[in-house]
Amino acid sequence: MNRFAWKGQIYHTNEKRELEIFENSWVLCEDGICKGVFKELPEDWKDAVITDFGDRIIIPGLMDLHVHAPQYTYRGTGMDEELLDWLEKYAFPEEASYSDLEYAGKAYSLFVRDLRRSATTRASIFASKHVPATELLMEMLDRTGLKTYVGKVNMDRNCPDYIREESAEVSGNDTEKWVAETVDKFENAKPILTPRFIPTCSDEVMSRLGEIQKKYGVPMQSHISENPGEIAWVSELCPDTKFYGEAYDRFGLFGGENCPTVMAHCVYSSEEEQELIKKRGVWIAHCPQSNINVASGIAPVRSFLDKGLKVGLGSDVAGGSSLSIFRAMTDAVMSSKLRWRLVDSSLHQLSIADAFYMATRGGGSFFGKTGAFEEGFEFDAVVIDDFALYTPKKLSMHDRFERLCYLYTDSKIIAKCVAGKMIDLE
Repeated sequence: MNRFAWKGQIYHTNEKRELEIFENSWVLCEDGICKGVFKELPEDWKDAVITDFGDRIIIPGLMDLHVHAPQYTYRGTGMDEELLDWLEKYAFPEEASYSDLEYAGKAYSLFVRDLRRSATTRASIFASKHVPATELLMEMLDRTGLKTYVGKVNMDRNCPDYIREESAEVSGNDTEKWVAETVDKFENAKPILTPRFIPTCSDEVMSRLGEIQKKYGVPMQSHISENPGEIAWVSELCPDTKFYGEAYDRFGLFGGENCPTVMAHCVYSSEEEQELIKKRGVWIAHCPQSNINVASGIAPVRSFLDKGLKVGLGSDVAGGSSLSIFRAMTDAVMSSKLRWRLVDSSLHQLSIADAFYMATRGGGSFFGKTGAFEEGFEFDAVVIDDFALYTPKKLSMHDRFERLCYLYTDSKIIAKCVAGKMIDLE
């Protein structure tokens, strides 16, 4: 039995999206499962491995529901372009480079290193269309101890020849072979079906992916309703659908009991689409920095939360320029203020507690029961030293946490744990 107890300033959110603060308290882990938070260390835990982190902050690990690993190399560039032009000029040419396994190894090593050192403990990741490079990424991530889903991207139409798959048949065969070989191969890295988005995936590919999903029971990730031009394009390509989500749903790739699905963006999801998202239990990956950078818009996240939709956060590198989910949290709050002030005054701004909920418990539910320090949850935790943020002003515990979110850097991480196992930060 592996039992340990950590003491510090403990923060998490409850089901109501309220920030709960436990000052100078203990959080307990047994065999990878959280046993709860206690003001005093229980007597029967005196023989556990005990670490007192003093005044340092302990939070659940952060969840990244949407990130493109092969785009990490050029993050911070191309930010003057809108989505579809940005894909053509930056994303597609770079992703084509991953046909070279040596290049893929060099590029992915940077992504994996920085993700390991960040406050993120679980992530849903796009790779490229290349099976060898995707398997390499899975191997590298698996060794870190982080829990990840990794997707070989499908795209057989409406993209440059150099990145387009040879045919729908080749796309489907490559994907099924990859899923069959990796579904049980790794402890921590698992496959996830990844049609890039409807414009680049033919009906034949989508149909085959639906069959693969049913056969292997793997989850699914893609993009939806990110940009007005993209939505109009989908409407032309799929004239028999009323809204974007139906283009996935008709192939059984839009949630439901046996197909866990995360969809990035939902900036312009109609009321009908939102209803289907809720009915199917689809997770929304809100990517505020990317939505701003590639001029997509501001998603009505307050409305999603109030309606009971499942919402997490995504860094969406390289549409987003930072892997930090703390950055995604603060961008989510700031962009919600702009939507409230300039677009829809009925949707009040998000609080830092709302953003923290999405970054932990909201996104964590896609990976199972994780993202909070409640009994029975998988124990993901990050210990952060905010001493470098010293101020002579006396701060409340809430203000101290908010300040950490806005001023955070990865160098402040003291310890990181995923499902009860320590992560090497060096």
